[in-house]
Amino acid sequence: MLVAIVDYGSGNLRSAAKAFERVAQEQNLDARIIVTAEAEQILKADRIVLPGVGAFGDCRAGLDALPGMVEAMTEQVIHKGRPFMGICVGMQLMASLGREHGTHAGLDWIKGEVVAITPSDPALKVPHMGWNELAWVPGSHPLLEDLGDNPHAYFVHSYRFHCADARHQLARVSYGGPITAVIGRDNLVGTQFHPEKSQATGLKVIANFLRWKP
Repeated sequence: MLVAIVDYGSGNLRSAAKAFERVAQEQNLDARIIVTAEAEQILKADRIVLPGVGAFGDCRAGLDALPGMVEAMTEQVIHKGRPFMGICVGMQLMASLGREHGTHAGLDWIKGEVVAITPSDPALKVPHMGWNELAWVPGSHPLLEDLGDNPHAYFVHSYRFHCADARHQLARVSYGGPITAVIGRDNLVGTQFHPEKSQATGLKVIANFLRWKP
C-alpha cells in the first residue's frame, strides 16, 4: 500500500510523515509512506493525505502551483475512490469556499465554507489552540472507532469548516459554540485537529484511516 502525503509547501510534513510511518510499523501494516510534490506519484498512490498549515488562500495557491496535482488528486480521489484524508487546512481545502482574507475557491469535494471562529464567550481567544475533547456518535464512522473514553485532540486554527450538509460533520468540539472537528463522506475524511500532534488519539485515527476500506 502506497500512502502519498502531498508536499505543496504548507509545512509540518515531516512530523505527519513520521506519525504515519510509526503507525504503519507498530500496526505491522504493509504500507510505504512517501512525501511528494509530483502528480505522477499521486496517480500511483493507494491512499492520499493532504496536510496543511497557514492561510486557506495561500495553501490553495501552493496546491495549484504544482503541475497537474489538483487534476491527479481529483482523478484518484473523486473518480477512482482512493481513500483521502485532509488535515487542518488540508481538511478545509475540501470545502467549496474559504473566507479567510477574501474569498477563495476550495476543491468543492464536501459542500460548505470555511469561516472565522467567533466564540460566544469573549474570554475565549482566537486562534483555538490546544487540547479539546471530541464529541461524535459512536459507530458513526470507522475513522472514529476505538478512541477510548473522552478522547482529546490538538487544535491550532482560527477558521472553521461549516458543512452545508450536517451529515458530513462526523465529530465536533465545543469552543464558545460547536466547531467541526472531523468531516467526511464516501472515501473522504478530514480532521481539523492535527493527529500527528494528538498522541494516542491521533495515532489511533491514523491507524483507522490506514485500515479503512470505504
